[in-house]
This record gives sequence, structure tokens and C-alpha cells, in this order.
Amino acid sequence: MPTTSTAAFPDPNLGEPFLLTPGPLTTAFSVKEAMLRDWGSWDADFRAMTKSVCDQLVALAGDAKGGFVCVPMQGSGSYCVESMLGTFVPKDGKVLVLANGAYGLRAAETMRYIGRAYTLIDKGDYMPPRGDEVGAALDADPSITHVIAIHCETSSGILNPVAEISEAVYARGRKLLVDSMSAFGAVDLDVNRIRYEAMVSSANKCIEGVPGFGFVIARKTELEAAKGNCHSLSLDVHAQWANMVKSGQWRYTPPTHVVAAFLEALRLHAEEGGVPARGARYARNRDVMVAGMRELGFETLLKDRWLSPIIVTFFCPADPNFVFTRFYDLMKSKGFIIYPGKLTVVDSFRIGVIGRMDEHIMRRVVAAAKESLTEMGVANAAPPAAALAERAKLAA
Repeated sequence: MPTTSTAAFPDPNLGEPFLLTPGPLTTAFSVKEAMLRDWGSWDADFRAMTKSVCDQLVALAGDAKGGFVCVPMQGSGSYCVESMLGTFVPKDGKVLVLANGAYGLRAAETMRYIGRAYTLIDKGDYMPPRGDEVGAALDADPSITHVIAIHCETSSGILNPVAEISEAVYARGRKLLVDSMSAFGAVDLDVNRIRYEAMVSSANKCIEGVPGFGFVIARKTELEAAKGNCHSLSLDVHAQWANMVKSGQWRYTPPTHVVAAFLEALRLHAEEGGVPARGARYARNRDVMVAGMRELGFETLLKDRWLSPIIVTFFCPADPNFVFTRFYDLMKSKGFIIYPGKLTVVDSFRIGVIGRMDEHIMRRVVAAAKESLTEMGVANAAPPAAALAERAKLAA
């Protein structure tokens, strides 16, 4: 991986804090700069930009044979997940939802809203769904047609074993849909190694663009067969794709400036070395940050085996002087915006390691955390014994 100079990254001392979140995230100056020009949504230049985005994303997924297509969709990640589920699951289909956090549960809630049958495996916050569990659920219910898996569950930071899940799904003749919202671009999801019918991700995640659209990468034959499935006019992936094939245009007003920024983000992604290099930088960010936080006494929610190179969840310290809102404000004053926890069982917070940051920045994060604890009068960041006991019980 090319060596990254700290000069390439924004300096919070210049007034822009680092976003230690799973997206929106800290972007390069050139990505921001790309949004300074206006584009006509029907213009040939913008249509060429859209085609370039789609071609590059299909290439990132590893397809060189033309078997997959990319369809950009306006809106946030949740809009795009709903568009994938609503388009690829027929009205008489049934989905096995694999959940181990808020986003798997949101997929189940989406199925309920759109009126599709589903069943749920809920693993809680600590453990991933495994291939043998998926296989057993499919064997027990022949009516299940599709499985939806979350690639990286950012509410806890678990990187789920999608390859293992895929093998179980296709060994039983079912179809896999993947929510790779927070992983695609940094974690391998090559169609030649991991089989799936469609996956969805977003511009403002590991490719380091800005919010405004997501994209579905799907097997072309599967998309062709999905005509008429969707419950929604604006979220219909097939209709969006058909219009793009016909005219090269988005059906409705596209986020033109966001597309321009994303093209620049894709250029930087390729310049860095693509998926392997981006993933390696994020993994190094995680390792440096986690080691430093553990030296302060913080404990990760997850065992090392399941830590993603995207975001890490930490237990809040047991010390009564620790108040998360105060810790958040102190970290922000030092140039770092962290993320609240999203667990129901124990108090926690999260630190993202993606975005335009390197290991040098992560060392500054740890230093800021140490200073913040001192200012709060927290002598040690060790979590409550009950939190560790709960983890041990649920992860057993």
C-alpha cells in the first residue's frame, strides 16, 4: 500500500473536525472541491459521469464478463436497502433476515413495511450469524426464497462471515442479498469468490464520497427477472435501470454534485491501490486505535476475531465521573466527533476508523481520549464488571 502522508489529511486545528463515524465521514479536499461546479442532469457530460461511476463500481465488484450491472439510487443507505429488498424479492417470496444489530433488525422492519414474508435469526449484539445456522433455518423452511445478510453491522462493529453464509445459501438453492453499506470498497466482496444476486452500498462510506445516493450491484439476469416486483415507484431498481439503459439518465432528479464528488473519490480510491489498500489502511487505523484505547483501560465490545476495519464499539467506563455527553464534547473540542452507542444491553460508544485518516490521526484520537479522561477525573476507563459478564454470557 502506498505510504500516506499526514499532510494529505485535513487538520482539525484548521476548523474541520475528523468524523469518527461509519459515514458521513471525513473526505479529501479534492472531493469537496468537485462539488463546486453545477451540472445539468440531462446533459451528455453528466450522463457520461453516471456511466463512468457504474462501470467503475462493477469493476470494483470483480465482474469482467458483463454478468453484473450497477444501478445508482437517490437517497440514503436505508432507501437503497429498501429498494433492493422491494425489487429483488417477489411479492410471494420469503426472506430469511440475518440480524446481529440495528441494521439487520431494520431490514426485518423494512420487510414488514413492504408486506413481504420474512423470518428472523437475531443473534443479539455480540456474535455473527454462522453458515450452519443459516443452513439449518433454510432446511427447516423450504418456503424461504432469499436471505439478507449485513456485511458489516456497524451498531456493534461486527464483520459478518458473508462468504460462509453465501456457501450455505447456495448449497440449498436459495438466493443471497447483501447489505454491504459500510464495507464495500474496503472489504472483499468479489463476485468471483462470493456469490450473491445483489448487493447495496452507499457513496459516503468506504469509497469516501459524500451522502446523497447509493447503488445496487446486481446479477443482470436477476434484475431482468425483477420487473414488476417493487412496491414503490421511486425505489424500483428495475425501472431505474431500464430508464438508464434507454436514455443514460436517472428517472428523477439526480444528486449531480454528489456524483461529481464520487467520481473524484473513485479516482483517489484507485490511486491508493483499490480495495486491498483501502482495507489495509482502515485495518491499521483500527489496530493502532484499539491498542491505544486498551492501554487507557477501555474494553471493546467484541473479541478481536470479529472486529471490523470500519468501526469499533467500546464499553463506557465504570468510573462514575465518566459521562458520555461530556466525553463527546471534550473529544469534539479536540477535533474528533465520535459516535454514540447503539446497544440496548450496556452503555457504549463507537469510534469509526474509515474516511480520510491514517494511523497518525488515530494516535491523536487516543491522545485526545486520554486528555478527556483526565479532564473528567476518570482514573481508569475499565468497564463495569457486569458488562464484561454480560458479554461472556451472550458470546458463549
